[in-house]
Amino acid sequence: MLSKKAQYAFRALTHLVENYNKGPVLISEISKKKKIPQKFLESILLGLKQHDILESKKGRGGGYYLKEHPSQTYIATVMRIVDGPISLLPCVSLYFYKRCKNCNEKRCGLHDIMENVRDATLNILERRTLQDLV
Repeated sequence: MLSKKAQYAFRALTHLVENYNKGPVLISEISKKKKIPQKFLESILLGLKQHDILESKKGRGGGYYLKEHPSQTYIATVMRIVDGPISLLPCVSLYFYKRCKNCNEKRCGLHDIMENVRDATLNILERRTLQDLV
């Protein structure tokens, strides 16, 4: 399940996609239009900037904007930045692998099923981009 933080991130990114090539967008505008608490939004956008999804401009005419064309940023990338692993179990995560306690991965039916779920999910999320949000 997507966290509230991820849902807000995608709402904000949708607004930035809709305003792509129109210049930086103020946090207050995104907050108001997308009904996202401004303090929470500031934290989300800063995290996306730190991971090179967004860029910002200070001063008059400042705000946030997408660093690359919306078709170049994948949904899976944003999800990992905001929420961490996409997989439902840590033992099947590609980027955040962690062995489950008291589990033999070679003989765990749940592990095998969740690996298939992960692959099917990634097959979609690693092909869809921010452009697909609008």
